[in-house]
Amino acid sequence: MNEIKDFLLQLALITILIFTYHIFFEEKSKRNKIEKIIASALCGLSILLCMSFRTNVNSYISLDIRIVPLLLGTLYIGTRTGLFLSALIILYRLFLGIDLGFYNTILTILTAMPAFLFFQKIFVKGKKNKRIQIALILSIYYCLAGLTWSSILRGASLKVFQVQIIHLIFIVVVVWFFTSLIENIKEIILKNQQLQSEAERVRVISDLTSVFAHEIRNPMQITRGFLQLLNQPELSDKMKEYIKYSIDEIDRANAIINDLLAFGKPITTENPPIEVASELRRLENIIQTYALSRNVEIKAVYHDDCWIHANPQKLNQSLINILKNAIESMPNGGTIWLTCAPKIDGFIEISVKDQGIGMTKDQIDKLGSPFYSLKESGTGLGMMVSLQIIRNLQGKVQINSEKDVGTEFSIYLPQIS
Repeated sequence: MNEIKDFLLQLALITILIFTYHIFFEEKSKRNKIEKIIASALCGLSILLCMSFRTNVNSYISLDIRIVPLLLGTLYIGTRTGLFLSALIILYRLFLGIDLGFYNTILTILTAMPAFLFFQKIFVKGKKNKRIQIALILSIYYCLAGLTWSSILRGASLKVFQVQIIHLIFIVVVVWFFTSLIENIKEIILKNQQLQSEAERVRVISDLTSVFAHEIRNPMQITRGFLQLLNQPELSDKMKEYIKYSIDEIDRANAIINDLLAFGKPITTENPPIEVASELRRLENIIQTYALSRNVEIKAVYHDDCWIHANPQKLNQSLINILKNAIESMPNGGTIWLTCAPKIDGFIEISVKDQGIGMTKDQIDKLGSPFYSLKESGTGLGMMVSLQIIRNLQGKVQINSEKDVGTEFSIYLPQIS
């Protein structure tokens, strides 16, 4: 088992260099030419170390795992790096001596590199699982090419064949390990960048809201005052109801400004117990005129035992935004199903289901991001604040959608026991 020990030593050397790159260079160099040069140099050093500490099967056959840095360098860095590493292997093997192993190295690289270069562009455009599959297939192809040329040049023996099979299996496992590791590291870095970008956008929103909040509130308060003056005793009950809803909506808009100012800095307050069904009935009355103007029918089913701790104004703010989005997703009209029911896991479920244009998985994943909206004139702020409100209530949202079929928002909030 000395061969396995030698392979593990080579693996350790490659691992050290890969972690050195990701820890000290990748996030600092920001994907520029310097990063490619550093990465190519580290791959080259890995190859030299692997070839220097190769395992000797017998007096004329030696094996190493140079394929790992060669393959990863070609696929992740580019074709130029692949050609550079191939030339480095040939030159170093020439330095070690001209023998059958030297010719085997040249023939194997000439056989394998065209496939590496062909799949490199496909690899770059592929997603995580596809990248891992391509890397594994190419590593097997390289090993089989080396095994074939070795058998042609030197002949075959059972012992050599057994060691080469162990070599192939070891390389496939190592390539799978490193490819998965690199893909996971890239995902973590991408998520961190997205979080930093979102935090910066939220900061910009907070700054802009602070600047314009005063100017927005002044006309709102003036409008609210005139609506109160219009609320005379001789008005019909219907007109009084419309005025009341208008004043409530102005108050809600003012609360939205407060939420934007406080976004990212949620204040923990005592939320009173509220009955969700009554709040939904109120929201249904508020949104009904808007729905009818767009030829949308709202069908509602409420259970009256859905009690939660929440600020009713903030809950309404979140739900009315989701309802308006559902209505606007049906340009030709349709039906919205609005339901509320207790769940057996200690939550209540509020469901808003429409027959709208639907969303793709990528669009669903981006919902709630600042400045991301499916509407041409949308800012994405409404959905961002709505989801934040639900999170502040210790709730969660599940979104199921299908293109040209519709979308269902399922909101789960802790039920009062």
